[in-house]
Amino acid sequence: MMIGVSDDRPPEDNTADPATKTTPPLRLRALLIIAAVLFCLDLLTKTIAVATLEPGEPVYLVGDFARFTLVRNPGAAFSMATGMTWLLTLVAAAVVIGVVRIGRTLRSPWWAIGLGLVLGGALGNLIDRLFRAPGPLQGHVVDFVAIGWWPVFNVADSAIVCGAILLVVLTVFGFEPDGTRTGRGPADEDPAATAQADPPAENEPKNDEPKKDTPGAGEENAA
Repeated sequence: MMIGVSDDRPPEDNTADPATKTTPPLRLRALLIIAAVLFCLDLLTKTIAVATLEPGEPVYLVGDFARFTLVRNPGAAFSMATGMTWLLTLVAAAVVIGVVRIGRTLRSPWWAIGLGLVLGGALGNLIDRLFRAPGPLQGHVVDFVAIGWWPVFNVADSAIVCGAILLVVLTVFGFEPDGTRTGRGPADEDPAATAQADPPAENEPKNDEPKKDTPGAGEENAA
């Protein structure tokens, strides 16, 4: 009669969901902070530009290449679609609403940065269209930065373009708004979290260790 080696290890808990241990936090707060900083910076620079610059009197910084020049822009970023101010206002409002809705479930920090840039820039230009002359939905955006042959722009335009480029790059490389990456499993996304969720058993006997006979087993077999 053989007596087996007892195993005092507690049973494994298979009811725990590893996904709940590796889920990244929501990033809505980070998105809103980035958007607020960009919006305030855009509003401040436009206020200074309107107070210190005169239309048609540029201030040269680096020869003719870089300069400050005040321009009232009825169009979109970089003076495009100048005859569709009211439509651009509605589009900007839709962008703001869409970004906020996406941000409520956002978990990727990189997506938070990209969407924060887009949201801050859209809000900056939207305020101009709502409250500047010649009137609501028809307001002209204040542009004041000119670089070389590039159309005159402002901080909001730069934020929108940089945010859009970042979002395109994230999409191309498979980074999703929920913090995952297309084509990769949980182990590829967060190896440390996966190892923590499934720790190795400490009491498991090794294959190269000889099994110890239980005292008394030899006498019973002999009997």
